[in-house]
Amino acid sequence: MADEKSRVAALSIFSNTVLVFFKLIAGIITGSVSIISEAIHSGLDLLAAIIAFTSVRISSRPPDKEHRYGHGKYENISGTIEALLIFVAAIWILVEAYKKIIHGGEVQSLGLGVVVMAVASLANFFISNILMKVAIKTESVALEADAMHLRTDVYTSVGVLVGLGVIAITKIQILDPIIAIAVALLITKAAWDITVKSFAPLLDVALPTEEEEQIMQALQLIAPEGVVGFHELRTRRAGSSRYVDMHLVVPRDLTIAEVHSLCDLVEEKITERLPMVNVLVHAEPCEDEDCTSCSGCARIRNLLSENTL
Repeated sequence: MADEKSRVAALSIFSNTVLVFFKLIAGIITGSVSIISEAIHSGLDLLAAIIAFTSVRISSRPPDKEHRYGHGKYENISGTIEALLIFVAAIWILVEAYKKIIHGGEVQSLGLGVVVMAVASLANFFISNILMKVAIKTESVALEADAMHLRTDVYTSVGVLVGLGVIAITKIQILDPIIAIAVALLITKAAWDITVKSFAPLLDVALPTEEEEQIMQALQLIAPEGVVGFHELRTRRAGSSRYVDMHLVVPRDLTIAEVHSLCDLVEEKITERLPMVNVLVHAEPCEDEDCTSCSGCARIRNLLSENTL
């Protein structure tokens, strides 16, 4: 899985390197600020791809003495940095578009610009789809951010392509910076979405409601087998990994071995519902003297023996 993530991240680096070169050449020849803005955007894409490549390699390392919970949050850091780079690109594009509106300028060699932007759109569409498929499969935040980054390029490249075509027909040069501004606004929205998704796990935000409901359902499923109740449920995420811990209330007459089997059963049922999850269960005895579960410990022991892992 780690090798697959590294391969697609390396593919993104190669693709962006080629696109930066050709977009920059086309932008200089045509004098189009929208094409140059796309070249700068692809340059930041290249930097982001390098960061994503580095982060997926580091995050795949096993836990060590200094990182007991692994290195998953490197992916979240990578995604956050990518979002910041997109914000920087948006600001630069807005500044250049403003200069073009104030000082004017004519777009030259439209044919070259159209060809380059068309090729860029197809390349980014292809690469972003590959990245997103692997990101979904591996639940990689870094690859998802890189894929979203490139998909933004697809939208903006198509916008610039359409704009160049309109300029060629109408000869209205002011459309070039206007399109560049639209590009900036679009990628700003993408940057914000990436920031929210990447930065939240760094603050140990709880898992989504639907995932916590999966945990509840798992506990309800095994409740008849000896779970009196639970509390102190805490969840978080780091990169592709999920972490769940809770206090599990069990019948007070169970032996340590039986409680251990019950905790293993809880971990098994949660793991069946959520991928890449680490479950930590703290068991404590029921303190209710009138608890019906505690009075039926013989039945519970039989159920536990049938479900021992």
